[in-house]
Amino acid sequence: MKINDFHLSYCSNIHPGESWDATFENLKIYIPEVKNRLKHKGPFGIGLRLSHEASLILERPERMKEFQEWLKKTNAYVFTLNCFPYGGFHRTKVKENVHSPDWTTPERKEYTIRSFQILAQLLPEGMKGGISTSPLSYRHWFKSEKAKNEAIEKSTNQLIEVVEELVNIQKQTGKILHLDIEPEPDGILENSDELISYFQKWLLPKGKTELTSKFDISQEEAENLIKTHIQACYDVCHFAIVYENPAETFQKLKTAGIQIGKIQISAALKVMIPNSANERFSLVKRLEEFAESTYLHQVVARRKDGQFASYPDLPQAIEHLSKTKDMEWRIHFHVPVFLDNYGSFQSTQSDISLVLNQILSNPEITQHLEVETYTWEVLPEDTHLTLGDSIARELSWVIETLKKD
Repeated sequence: MKINDFHLSYCSNIHPGESWDATFENLKIYIPEVKNRLKHKGPFGIGLRLSHEASLILERPERMKEFQEWLKKTNAYVFTLNCFPYGGFHRTKVKENVHSPDWTTPERKEYTIRSFQILAQLLPEGMKGGISTSPLSYRHWFKSEKAKNEAIEKSTNQLIEVVEELVNIQKQTGKILHLDIEPEPDGILENSDELISYFQKWLLPKGKTELTSKFDISQEEAENLIKTHIQACYDVCHFAIVYENPAETFQKLKTAGIQIGKIQISAALKVMIPNSANERFSLVKRLEEFAESTYLHQVVARRKDGQFASYPDLPQAIEHLSKTKDMEWRIHFHVPVFLDNYGSFQSTQSDISLVLNQILSNPEITQHLEVETYTWEVLPEDTHLTLGDSIARELSWVIETLKKD
């Protein structure tokens, strides 16, 4: 839905089910319900999570036509896809396998191109569209710098092929589509500095060489194509976990010429580490409620000396809690965006407010906003609402924040 200068929705990865039938059924249930709860009368934007399995079905002409007719009847439109998770994302052990298959593989490339071909058919005329994706791969799968660099090189070659496809789609349809790389802790690309370095050392040099030859264009034109079709997905939770300041990050990306295709509005769990042994023991018990087995809950710690440390998952962090010198933990556990605290814990909701204030002052940063809290099924019981309530309450909080003077 259009709020001020922005297209806002929630990401449908909140709903379980990998098949297109399950995905479509959830949309039929929840889009009308959320529209009604919000009393929204205009077109309603959808942030569509499309799995590999679902994409194989939706690309069929008869299923595409069926979905397009439903969108028209419902007064809804699709402006962004989430193609970070390739396969199962609910009610199964996902953990680091959310990156698999990664960008070193043809499977990831083919799935992404197929999804862009689908988005090109769904996207309204005159609107740009994006797909968020993995930050190349999971860094702990590579045991040496050489192995990691080989993975980056393979990934870069695949991404350049995606750019070529997006250039062709634009020529055929006039629609500008972009792939939005989503840094996250323990991805090969974890933060803004690594994303910028990747563009400067890998993607642009290799891409300009390939595209100048492929399309018989200048180096400058090739660079513009790459920066048009490969952008960043700024997940507020992820950047808060690595303690980045939104205004500084937006400026760094702007200086580097990297556009932000989408901002995912999400909040991480924030915990201040107490000094006493008894309080730490109590903290362990409370944190164990969040150490569930479905998703990876990376932890980035801030220490008294200003240094940072990281743990690959919450259980490993908990093991160090009794003796740690950490002052604060930020945990990759998406909590409701409308809460600034969760019991005795806090959230990084303040980072969302900073981001929204930035884009209100600088709407050129991005036009695509997607609320992404996918953890409702694994949150401790005292945060559970009905799913329709949860989605509407999060969107309402964002709308109210965007409309504040």
